[in-house]
Amino acid sequence: MFETIKLAKGVNIHVNETTQFKTINFSIKFKSKLSKDKASARSILANVLQHSNEAYPSHTALRMALDDLYGTSLYMDSSKRGNEHIVSLNVETVNDQYLSETGVLEKVMNLMYLVLFKPNLENGLFKESIFQREKNAVKERLESIIDDKTRYAQQRMMELALSDHPAAIPANGSIEEVQKISNEMLMEEYRSMIETNEVEIYAVGDIKPEMVADYFRDYFKFTDREKTPAPPSMALTKPAQPRVAEFEDMKQGKLHMMFFSPVTFRDEKFPVMQLMNGIFGGYAHSKLFVNIREKESMAYYVSSSYSSQFGLMFVLAGIDGKLEEKAVNLILQQLEEVKAGNITEVEFGQTKALLTNQLKEALDSARGQIDIYDQYMELTEAFEPEYLISRWDRVTKEEIAQAAKDLSLEMTYFLSGKESVANA
Repeated sequence: MFETIKLAKGVNIHVNETTQFKTINFSIKFKSKLSKDKASARSILANVLQHSNEAYPSHTALRMALDDLYGTSLYMDSSKRGNEHIVSLNVETVNDQYLSETGVLEKVMNLMYLVLFKPNLENGLFKESIFQREKNAVKERLESIIDDKTRYAQQRMMELALSDHPAAIPANGSIEEVQKISNEMLMEEYRSMIETNEVEIYAVGDIKPEMVADYFRDYFKFTDREKTPAPPSMALTKPAQPRVAEFEDMKQGKLHMMFFSPVTFRDEKFPVMQLMNGIFGGYAHSKLFVNIREKESMAYYVSSSYSSQFGLMFVLAGIDGKLEEKAVNLILQQLEEVKAGNITEVEFGQTKALLTNQLKEALDSARGQIDIYDQYMELTEAFEPEYLISRWDRVTKEEIAQAAKDLSLEMTYFLSGKESVANA
């Protein structure tokens, strides 16, 4: 799928030369060890670098430059994956081959260079007004989580259950850490990102790998950096409280359940857990959806998800505040069905088909190809879709039942309105 060229120690470029798209997509990913303070600083940094630069000192000027480049799209974001925090510069631009004008691609790549290496500085620091505005934007983004009760409930459960674990660190950090960030600290993080982070560069489109590599080699001049050995995964420790109930001004109850699994992303049983999750609660044909939402009509929504990096499985349900105990019992009953191997051919076959279709649909977009390859190259350097599909095909119902048996319920968190509890 991708041809990989090493630009420097710890810096690689991956190119998928394909006529599948009329555009060319780039993504430059800076990877660092995840921590609360780094996540906060790097989220602000992504905003600041995206805003403006030395050549285009205002957001308006930068947007106009992108418009002049045939509507090129450019944005930066921050995310986390396992123990890593990732800052990405993402660009999509038209292919020169479809234009009467030449040199557009080189102008786009030069703009990428300006965004990363020529930031908008004032007295050796980021322009103060921009720094303060983007710092406040990240703070407001974190504060807005309280308005999304499902996200808020999930975050609260993680804070309570695994407070010092990477699984509980939001990609944007925390309000407290954001407030601590100074302009000087942000500049220090910027230099660290540019000079020491591992860098994975992706390009997808009708473009020659060596041409792209030569440009990045000549203009970006990334220097060698030490490849940080993957830190050992932090052990999951039992939460102090197996059940927590909290209250907010709301009508619908939010039931969140957390299970531990010994299977993680790099485990040979990883495909088994993907199927187990799909059968249990991952899709509209799953046991949770069919039996709790459709047959019992007691959940506004119900689903399960598998966080493979940490060996965690979650069940989320929106229910009436008075139905917590009944909902928990029904959810656990459905898990017992999977443990017993009571899996229909429809559940088994549709889950395999949907996992396969989701993978293929994702690969229909350049961004999807980049995201999937960046994740799965940890499993195999020469990743191809068939690698996963063939592994799903080999999974048996007995293996799925065993994966369910290996789960342990560690915390139940329930967020509801006081009024619903009072009326229970």
